[in-house]
Amino acid sequence: MPGITKLGKYLIRRELGKGAMGVVYEGFDPVIERTVAIKTILPKQLVATEATDVMARFKREAQAAGRLSHPGIVAVYDYGEAVAEDDRTLVAGADGLEDGGQTIAFIAMEFVKGRELRDYFEANERFALPEVNRLMGEILAALGHAHAHGVVHRDIKPANIIVLDNGSLKIADFGIARIEKSELTQVGTLMGTPTYMSPEQFMGQTVDGRSDLFSCGVILYQFLTGEKPFAGNNTTIMYKVLHEEPLAPSMLNVALPPAFDAVVKKAMAKNPDQRFQTAAEFAAAIEAAVANPAWDATLVSGANTGTKTAAPPAAASGGESARINQIVIQPVADGCAGRADAGDCRRCVLLLRERRRRAGPAGANCRTSVGNCRH
Repeated sequence: MPGITKLGKYLIRRELGKGAMGVVYEGFDPVIERTVAIKTILPKQLVATEATDVMARFKREAQAAGRLSHPGIVAVYDYGEAVAEDDRTLVAGADGLEDGGQTIAFIAMEFVKGRELRDYFEANERFALPEVNRLMGEILAALGHAHAHGVVHRDIKPANIIVLDNGSLKIADFGIARIEKSELTQVGTLMGTPTYMSPEQFMGQTVDGRSDLFSCGVILYQFLTGEKPFAGNNTTIMYKVLHEEPLAPSMLNVALPPAFDAVVKKAMAKNPDQRFQTAAEFAAAIEAAVANPAWDATLVSGANTGTKTAAPPAAASGGESARINQIVIQPVADGCAGRADAGDCRRCVLLLRERRRRAGPAGANCRTSVGNCRH
């Protein structure tokens, strides 16, 4: 598709990115003089057996995002199918282009300037708790709007969250969204990104908004610790999501208020009935944890799970040093024993290093080690 200059009514200015199925362009709507992003798919480039499904998902993205109007969601303006015009033809007929004049399906959407949240995480950039509260609040407010309109995103992950130049967020890519009462999303089909998928997604069950909230719990975990709660290959991740509990965030970030442990645990509960039931409830719990870091965690976990999370231990007569000594002698992670300095487990090594740093001279007495790690 060389030299494309026009697609439907949109003028093509430049290529923004390219994927396996199509290209994203910066475009311009000359009628209302608005810059747009144009996501395209060439149906003839798809494998015949997949074309129908991919095209249905592509159109569903336009339908899902198109029915939503929220400042935290990338707006969709238009969906269409057209034969592109290039720099050698004013109007391309059925065979007008060198590549055969293929029909291109496209979505015209809001042009957003910013960085993916994934870029911040990969660069190991950290956020202060008030910023985590604000950013998670914006994500959850946008999802709450989508859920209220019968749309479940199903692929919430840092790569689909754009941090704008002014610091606000927008959620993008509703390509595998589930639209309430739609027949396009079939039960039993695995769709999503493994690290952020809920247990019900892995099991191919029907999902609702609480699946998105599980994914948000994974993102909150990354905000708080700099680590993913479930790591490994896809099979390992699936097993962990279905059967294992991740380390509590306060074990990886000793400066973190323990109240967040209960918030994250509830957000990532295996059973959807034990999670936050709405995005607003989740956002309120995060805000409370920031405002009252020593609050009783049973306010979060007790009602649905029957589990009571202990309050953080009070400082002994030795003040902070007493609490540090408690931290130092705790096991670094379940199932870990051996050589910490060998770097067998990055998660455990980081934890041990932080504990020794916080302990100061007391760290010399630490005998905890973390080789042969199953994480």
